Amino acid sequence: MANAFVAAFEILSFGAIIVLIVLGLGIIASMMGIFNFAQGEFVLLGAYITYLAYAKGLPIWAGMVAAPFVVGALGFVLEALIIRRFYAAPIVAMLGTYALGLIIRESVRGLIGGFYLTVPEPIGGSIDIGTMHISAWRFTIIVITLLVMAGCYLLLSRTSFGLRMRATLENPSLARASGISTPLMYGATFAFGSALAGLAGALIVPVFSLYADLGIRFLIQGFVAVMVGGVGSFIGPVAGAGVIGTLSAALPWIMAPVVADVLVFVLAIAFIKFRPQGLIAGKGV
Repeated sequence: MANAFVAAFEILSFGAIIVLIVLGLGIIASMMGIFNFAQGEFVLLGAYITYLAYAKGLPIWAGMVAAPFVVGALGFVLEALIIRRFYAAPIVAMLGTYALGLIIRESVRGLIGGFYLTVPEPIGGSIDIGTMHISAWRFTIIVITLLVMAGCYLLLSRTSFGLRMRATLENPSLARASGISTPLMYGATFAFGSALAGLAGALIVPVFSLYADLGIRFLIQGFVAVMVGGVGSFIGPVAGAGVIGTLSAALPWIMAPVVADVLVFVLAIAFIKFRPQGLIAGKGV
């Protein structure tokens, strides 16, 4: 019973990490109609900023707070300078984000080499429930993920910013005629999605360590989660992240990790084949 509880907690915490990463990817895909293939590298940057703060002797929390703001600002600048020019050709825009990701990844690789760098957990130890012990930091990640999800939902559904964002998504021409600066909304959306990736990187670096290919691992799972969940809504990618995160964390308990990864992708492809719109599709929150 205790082992089952700990296993369920590990699965839940891994699913929370995937949700964090997919949130930004899903918002950009749903609101802007492109997949940001640099999202994994934005996760890497968030992790690297947190590591830098720790290496410079600053509190780890300082790096974790700074990471989403720095990565979000970088995303805003990159959208304005590069990505905006290719919205008329979404495939080219996605290739552009892929190229950006390569540049960021190789830049970080040049800075850290092939090393695995570690950052201690800001909240160490465990939470004891009877004879069971669960990681206090992984529990914190779950709580932060739930708060971020609630904050995103309220931002998109209950604020004027969210209203303008959704108006831009559903009818850009009408939004412009209504006085909404659609270029600014696209930039803000991309920055917001990038900031979420930066936050995800900051939170997971104490768990997975920092290495140059850190973002690739999560980008692929995030991309599959968005496709399974469905593009065009806030809930869809989150639901997809829950499914993919749960499968990715649960299957290695009963089979070899490599076989588990292959099985997850086969199941995802089969699902998308029969339901291309995903679990929850449609425009809106």
